[in-house]
Amino acid sequence: MTPIRQNCTILSDQMGRAIVVDPGGESVRLAREAEGLHVEAILLTHGHLDHAGGAADLKKLLTDRQGGDVPVIGPLREDLFLLSRIEQQAAAFGLDGMKSVTPDRFSSDGDILSFLGHDIEVAHVPGHTPGHVVFILRQAGLVIAGDTLFRGTVGRTDFPYGNERQLLEGIRSRLFTLPADTIVLPGHGLPTTIGEERQHNPAFQH
Repeated sequence: MTPIRQNCTILSDQMGRAIVVDPGGESVRLAREAEGLHVEAILLTHGHLDHAGGAADLKKLLTDRQGGDVPVIGPLREDLFLLSRIEQQAAAFGLDGMKSVTPDRFSSDGDILSFLGHDIEVAHVPGHTPGHVVFILRQAGLVIAGDTLFRGTVGRTDFPYGNERQLLEGIRSRLFTLPADTIVLPGHGLPTTIGEERQHNPAFQH
């Protein structure tokens, strides 16, 4: 999605229920992609504009279409300062169609969200942003990692609020403890697996 090319994930089940994770923009296109599905919630891994800039518009489009509120579930409250500045950030980058958003509720580390007949575990993995979370679906062998772990690299930490040590520790303790065949859907680029990154990711080969 968007000129920043981040991954937005739509997960659905056989009953036509769905969740949307990290809608960075292009909300009309996303609403079209989710046509015929009943979207239960919009989930955000963190507060950066390319992951959350489409959430406000998408919530409105889906709520109008479905006739019931579609909640936005945010990262930890520590990312509110980013979520509330999305419009300013987008203007600075010359990007259209991104709006600031206040989640209907913020996540906490250890939360269990119940959607699509799955328990979705919320794990706090800061370092890229202070309130960054990952969503773990153990039954499905899947983790939606946002900008923490990528194929062959890790998230940027060169922001004033970034922390490389925190990020690497969080990945080690929260992600690398998952089964090796767990599929990782990162915030940018191609999917990978926990086993592949545990063994070969250059950030951990010391």
